[in-house]
Amino acid sequence: MTTVDAERGKPGPGSGDRHLPVAIVGSGFAGLGTAIRLRQAGIEFAVFEKADRLGGTWRDNSYPGSRCDVPSHLYSFSFAPNPGWTHTYPTQGELWEYLEETARRFEVADAIRFGQEVEQARWDGEAGHWEIDTTAGRFTAGSLVLGNGPLSAPSVPDVEGLEDFEGTVFHSAAWDHDHDLAGERVAVIGTGASAIQFIPEIQPQVDELVVFQRTPGWVLPHPDRAIHPWERRLYRAFPPAQRAVRWTIYWARELTAIPFVKRPRMMRHVQRIASGHLRRQVADPTLRTKLTPDYSPGCKRLLLSDDYYPALASPNVEVVTDRIAGVTRTGIRTADGRERPVDTIILGTGFKVVDNPAFDIVVGPEGRTLGQAFQDKGMAAYLGTTVPGFPNLFVIGGPNTGIGHTSLVFMYEAQIHYLVAALRTLEERGATSLEVRREPFDAYNADLQRRMRHTVWSTGGCRSWYLDAHGNNPTLWPDWTWRFFLRTRTVRPEDYRFEPARTGPA
Repeated sequence: MTTVDAERGKPGPGSGDRHLPVAIVGSGFAGLGTAIRLRQAGIEFAVFEKADRLGGTWRDNSYPGSRCDVPSHLYSFSFAPNPGWTHTYPTQGELWEYLEETARRFEVADAIRFGQEVEQARWDGEAGHWEIDTTAGRFTAGSLVLGNGPLSAPSVPDVEGLEDFEGTVFHSAAWDHDHDLAGERVAVIGTGASAIQFIPEIQPQVDELVVFQRTPGWVLPHPDRAIHPWERRLYRAFPPAQRAVRWTIYWARELTAIPFVKRPRMMRHVQRIASGHLRRQVADPTLRTKLTPDYSPGCKRLLLSDDYYPALASPNVEVVTDRIAGVTRTGIRTADGRERPVDTIILGTGFKVVDNPAFDIVVGPEGRTLGQAFQDKGMAAYLGTTVPGFPNLFVIGGPNTGIGHTSLVFMYEAQIHYLVAALRTLEERGATSLEVRREPFDAYNADLQRRMRHTVWSTGGCRSWYLDAHGNNPTLWPDWTWRFFLRTRTVRPEDYRFEPARTGPA
């Protein structure tokens, strides 16, 4: 595979130009999709990428067994179909390769400034632009796009003694591929979407595997299959066939929104399937009890796997449900006082979503960060994209754009369309900046939370990373995604306050 990369720390093409019409942070699906659509619209931009390769989440999450749980034909850009998918659910490697190939195909790789991390972005009200401090110096930009995505900052648990552990510790999103697990005693903390993928991969290699589970998840059979060579030939020869498959998958997935957001009681059918899957794969009644959730499916993220349960049922695996009291220099101690010696600790503990550190580097005109604004009033945005008090800021993958039933890329594309329309509106009005008004912002988010009360995430009886400290759900979209698509087709100027461009000296 030919890669799109650059030497770490080396300024990207055009880096001598210190002012940019649009600055994009991140080069995963959100940042790359924004870059492509801006180039097609004739709007100049640059992408700041802290790593030496593009790809975001699908570059970083290279752990064994990593793959997406949304079908390949849907988890891709609508304008960039890939007829070469080898499986109906894409692996991490295929997704990363797809992103790099898409960057080459649409000729945006030249605009990515690799090895340049954004350290702070501050709005200058007098100048009407963002001042952006990076590891390559200061830039200014008319508009700022956060395209780093919601799953970009690994969450490390606050466990006493973890920093004093004498063995090896790493997070699944920063897998240590140089560390050999063969014959080791390994502990895994966390049993979410990443852990259920890498645990079956490492279980045959290790001597002992101790899995610390706080809350079990509902696991469904995985529907993945290999895509036949004749199917790939058909898609290459007749692209409308692949588009038809994509839209068939989209509408089938859209129907599954009904139990999530319309009729949560229908989740009992999902529960029967998941319970049967567990009974068939785990014979030990004690282990089966440990792995049975006490909440409704969908309340926490649904998981897909055919090999997770068999791995946990293997003789060299122990599932521990006692609370972790602390980490010693040589092992992990639970609340019952028992210590289990281990050589390596792998953290499958997810990401910082409602407290993403990217929010703390964005400073508005009043000197308050985006993170502080979210902390005071809860994480919220208008159409998941714009926030009062932060002119010319666009958050792709922002509050309440996550989904439980379909492709996040679909939501990204809707937001990117809205972003381009907003920039066009700004240009047409000859204005310096736009900022969403408080009234439509408040009304929009109040309506979201009202609708959220009837979803499985609010009625399912669990506590998940979907919720914030106030019990609100600032992460997921509580409706059909086609409605979000329609809401983002046009920008209503009355929803925004425009700052006119200066015509003379101050």
